[in-house]
Amino acid sequence: MRSDLFNFTIPEELIAQTPSEKRDASKLMVLRRATGAIEHHVFSELPSLLNPGDLLVANNTRVNPCRLFGVRDRTRGNVELFLLRMLAPGEYEAITRSKGRLGDKERLVFPKVGGVILLERDFGGPGHWRVRFESPHAATMIAQTAVMPLPPYIKREEKDTRAALDRDRYQTVYAKADGAVAAPTAGLHFTPAVFDALKKRRIERAFVTLHVGPGTFRPLKADTLEEHEMHAEEYEVNAEAANAVAMARARKSRVIAVGTTSCRTLETLADEKGLIKLARGQTKLFIYPPYQFRATDALLTNFHLPRSTLIFLVAAFAGEELTRKAYLTAIEQRYRFFSYGDSMLVL
Repeated sequence: MRSDLFNFTIPEELIAQTPSEKRDASKLMVLRRATGAIEHHVFSELPSLLNPGDLLVANNTRVNPCRLFGVRDRTRGNVELFLLRMLAPGEYEAITRSKGRLGDKERLVFPKVGGVILLERDFGGPGHWRVRFESPHAATMIAQTAVMPLPPYIKREEKDTRAALDRDRYQTVYAKADGAVAAPTAGLHFTPAVFDALKKRRIERAFVTLHVGPGTFRPLKADTLEEHEMHAEEYEVNAEAANAVAMARARKSRVIAVGTTSCRTLETLADEKGLIKLARGQTKLFIYPPYQFRATDALLTNFHLPRSTLIFLVAAFAGEELTRKAYLTAIEQRYRFFSYGDSMLVL
């Protein structure tokens, strides 16, 4: 299958730069796979669109503020550090951005955090670095001063006044497990009021963890999907989530994946009966047509980047033609796109 199958042009003004005023006020497009119908709702109406007994499975990963702005010690040129994961106290895997090539053992300086030494190039992946902070209190200072790692299509300057808003809104209300560098955006629309309405309608919920990595924004560069190498992401599923899925199967209720990350976690672990098990590991599962879903009966998701792995997952679930129709309709109806944008429910 060619990777340019869903190469839409999204008008720049439809790429959401800020979240909606209220989380659950986002638009919600509903796709009916059985009929091909498209409906238009708002997210607060989600409980009324589901059936009693349905199980929502959401990703409770937590996004860590991990983006730092500073200068190169030698040239004083601007530099940006994007921390991916802690390797040891004071040491991280990171991505850098600067004008000009950075050198081995070069020192960078960041306000309120101090010096950082570049130790090893291409560590963990091309363009990645192993870096060491000079301060023994680096972790605390990073948590206090770093900004959220927003995707590249959300434009922010170094001292943007929206940083405080991003710390709150680029995070689900149920975020718990630290480790992501990108939000599971389908979950950004949930509020306590929506959860209360779901509970009253006897709709269950469970949580899995998949730590979203920077590869989620990587465009498909290979000509065909089969040539694309999927990035690895760490997941963890506890016994409570596995039991919740088993109980939903027993009562013949639907399992609804909240986001592509929850979907990939479920499908990574599902057996032929759609059951999952307690597990911890990494997944590189790339879902695209004509994938046969085993654990996912419905999908709640946002509108994704054209020519991305995420849009092909949606196409595998909704069908290629209905996915294309949905995106063209969303453009026509002025839906807001991507991480801070509107949502879609595929039934």
